[in-house]
Amino acid sequence: MAHLGTSDAREVEKMVEDGDKFAEVVYRTTAYQLGKDIASMAAAMKGQVDAIVLTGGIAYSKLMCSMIVDYVSWIAPVVTYPGEFEMDALAAGAIRVLNGEEEPKSYTGKPVFPGFEAVYGTRAKQ
Repeated sequence: MAHLGTSDAREVEKMVEDGDKFAEVVYRTTAYQLGKDIASMAAAMKGQVDAIVLTGGIAYSKLMCSMIVDYVSWIAPVVTYPGEFEMDALAAGAIRVLNGEEEPKSYTGKPVFPGFEAVYGTRAKQ
């Protein structure tokens, strides 16, 4: 959004198809960054990765998915589930609470991690 004025991958791909070199650089850079992020998570998981799942609206983009696959397919199989499932997940959570299968949670908005200084004292400032 910040670079191209849109968060719609279809619009960005149209820009790329129309020869917009800046849009192409932004799109390729996005794939590169996502590849790095996925690989860093694989390292944090000590390589024990069963699959890499690409989802959300961006998973509709064959171009973006193919670029990401080029970066990360050596880690594990890559599968795509296009679409946003946030509303389904929220509804399923509400149903679990209503059925008594899960307790509702309250979120205060207070950060979970209070910061290094709060945890380690003044030593964290050094």
